[in-house]
This record gives sequence, C-alpha cells and structure tokens, in this order.
Amino acid sequence: MSVNRRNFLKYGGAAAVGTVMAPSIVKAQETFNWRMTTSWPSGFPFFQSGPGSATDFAKRVEEMSGGRIKIRVYGAGELIPAFDGFDAVSRGQQVQLNHACSYYWAGESFAAQYFTTVPFGMTFQGFNAWLAHGGGYELWKETYEPYNLIPLAVGCTGAQPVGWFREPVTSLADFRGLNIRMPGLAGDVYNAIGANARLLPGGEIFSALERGAIDAAEWVGPYLDRALGLHNAAKHYYSSGWHEPSTTTEVIVNKDAYNSLPSDLQAVLHNAAAACNITSHTWIEAQNGDALDDLLNNHGVAFETLPDDVIRALFEATRDILATEADKDPLVKRINDSFWAFKKKHDGWHANSEGVFANTISRYGQGMI
Repeated sequence: MSVNRRNFLKYGGAAAVGTVMAPSIVKAQETFNWRMTTSWPSGFPFFQSGPGSATDFAKRVEEMSGGRIKIRVYGAGELIPAFDGFDAVSRGQQVQLNHACSYYWAGESFAAQYFTTVPFGMTFQGFNAWLAHGGGYELWKETYEPYNLIPLAVGCTGAQPVGWFREPVTSLADFRGLNIRMPGLAGDVYNAIGANARLLPGGEIFSALERGAIDAAEWVGPYLDRALGLHNAAKHYYSSGWHEPSTTTEVIVNKDAYNSLPSDLQAVLHNAAAACNITSHTWIEAQNGDALDDLLNNHGVAFETLPDDVIRALFEATRDILATEADKDPLVKRINDSFWAFKKKHDGWHANSEGVFANTISRYGQGMI
C-alpha cells in the first residue's frame, strides 16, 4: 500500500499537479499585441524617438516583459490624427495606448491639464514628488476614470522657455491681438490678456510661424526648438518659462486592456514609464546647453526675458482662471487645492536647497572651468 501510494505521488500526483498548473502557465505566457498612437510626427526626437520617447517606452515594455507585450508605435497621422488619441484609446477598439500630453485634452476635461504642468507651478522635482507622493497620481486616475483610461507619466522636458516671437515684446500691450501657438492652461491665460492662443501639432508650428499665420510660438526648449527650425522663422527667444515650469508627457492605456494583463505585466508598464520619465528628462537636459549656445552664437538669436508687467498680468490671469474653474467643478477644486498645498510645503525646501544653490553657490563653480 505504501509503495503504491509512493508511485501515485511520483507519477499520478505529478500529473495532477501538471493539470492544475497548466492554465496558469498558459496564462502567464499569453502575449499581447498592442497599438500605440502618438501626437508626434514619426521620428520626432525626444517625444517619438530617442531616449525616453514613445518608441523607447515600447521597446522597454517588450524587453521587460520578455516579449509578452509587443507595442507597435504610430506617429501622428499614420493611423489617426494627432489629437484623436484620447478618444481612440477611450474606445479601445483599434488602439490600446496613446503618447501625448494631458493638456491636449482640455476639451474633454479641464482637470486633465493639471497633469502636464501648471503655470507658475512646480519644476521637475516638485511636480514629480506631487504625482508620486502627494496624491497627484491618484487624482489623475480619478480624472480619467470616466473615460476608461489609465494614465502613466512617461517623460518630462523640465522648464520650458516662453517661446519664439517675430517681434520683440516690450510691454503688455504687445500681446493684444497677438496670434500665438500655446496649448493648455497657458493658452487660456494668453487669451485673458488679449492674445489669440492656438493649438497646433508640433509638425505644423514652423510653417505657421514662417508664413506669418502666427506671430509667436512655444515648443519645448533649445534642442527641440532648433530641430523644428523655429530660429529660422523668429529671432526673439524668451525665457521666464512661467507657463510650463515642468512639462510631463503621458501614456494613456485603455482600462479594459490594462485589466486584461496579469499583475506582473501591469507592473512592467508602470516601471517602463518610470524609467522613461527620468531618462527623457536627463537626456534633454544634456542637449539643451549646447543647443542654446549654438542658437545664440551662430544663428543671431536673442535670448530675453519678459517685462515685469507682462509676468504680473499673466500671474493674475492664471490665478483668476484657476479659481473660477475650481468653483465650477468639485474635482478641479480638489486637484487645485492639492497641487497648491503641496507646492507651498515644497517651496520651503526648494528655496533653501535648489534655490540657494542656483542663486548663490553655483556661480563659484564657474571658477572651476
């Protein structure tokens, strides 16, 4: 009897275990072939190609998943128009993911804009701290819940210059009637001070600025602005990036598709996104210094700051718009309150760490060069 029992455990028991385990093994090895659209032209640096980009995210997901998730990336216009990704992924019939910026979806949700950047808000350190540890990401998920979407932060440009102007800015009056390419909350702010803000895909900005269809435009920063050739259409380049102190790119995932993944593959998406977030930021930081030197020294570009009266008016308009929208929508109010409360706490540390270093300590380092 004991011998038979041992034989059963050796052979029959193993077979039984194999029968029980088989479905789990099959499930673990299931593969997913997904499509990801983007708001960027094919080959576009930083956003579409290169370190931390949409294609880098897709590659990392495939490698980290051992090939169990394969993502085909489509540039703007290849499968759908540049700004149709939100609706396409929400439906989930043809596209499972989209790579863009959340402020492109202001027409769907005012609240979505907070998760790209907030005028006069926080830079890379504070903004990402709010998302990760200050309740920001939970509010982002809540904002997208009605649209059947899961958001992932996948990139950050850092602080962006105000942009390129065909004519110099000397006072607030210069913005009256000015046609400027500007997305998100900052576009609403420009409209409030008398400008005409327009949302254009990256691939259309240069031609619009060159032919005078717009008078000014912002994009990202020295390296990517130079790649678009914006310095060939305008020479007045303004700093004081009030509008986008830290600009986060996103991947949105159809929630049904996300829930179809086993937990380990869901973790792959989150970890690939986190890797791209820091990789993209460090890569663009490494490029901008040389690009700015080239623009200033070889292309006749003047890098200037906005007059104080302009900045004051922009701040006041930002404050009024956010207060008005928060009064109209309880979700916007909770996000707005969370963001500014976190910023208030973080500012004390930032002023006494990065701020002190930038304003007093770092100049001594110039003597090492």
